[in-house]
Amino acid sequence: MDLMQIIQGQLTETVMDQLTGQTGGNRQQTSTATSSILNALVGAMAKNASKEDGASSLFNALEKDHDGSLLDNITDFINPEAPNPVNERSANGMGIIGHLLGDKAGAISQLIGQQSGLSSNDTLGLMAKLAPIVMATLGKQKQQSGFNITDLMGLLTNQDQQIRQQQPTQQQSGGGVGDLLKMLDFDGDGSGVDDALGMLGKLFKK
Repeated sequence: MDLMQIIQGQLTETVMDQLTGQTGGNRQQTSTATSSILNALVGAMAKNASKEDGASSLFNALEKDHDGSLLDNITDFINPEAPNPVNERSANGMGIIGHLLGDKAGAISQLIGQQSGLSSNDTLGLMAKLAPIVMATLGKQKQQSGFNITDLMGLLTNQDQQIRQQQPTQQQSGGGVGDLLKMLDFDGDGSGVDDALGMLGKLFKK
């Protein structure tokens, strides 16, 4: 199962047109930023879930708040003028980002903005839309496949490896996952994503 491919499959032409309309940039800029954001979010979640307590917190969050129903009305979720089609916790992108990235969220959005040509504010807004979609996609896969915590750890570990294998190419083309991982290194020990994602437990245990 390629989780990243499944997530990208949710981002149809219509969805990408909606997201582009909200970023203030063009389609190419939005697509570039979207790719970087998804790599950062999925890579970070994978690192956190490599430890049993992190995987358990994520698994419980999927059971409680992220069953994938958001994807049934994804265009309404993206449309700021449409009634919220899902519960507030499932759609709270800024809440997910805040607990996921902490005070690094602004710097990360600025980096991705520089890479894509979007402003940091537009990038942050795009992150807030994509974070719930990532969680919903993972939750839907759990519902459909019936996987357990061990399966979740394996799925995200495999995805993490795929993302990291792409780092050299991305860095040669002007930065990417490698730069994002470095930016997430809170205590300078080289395991930045693990440090940052330790905060996920706070979100998932609420």
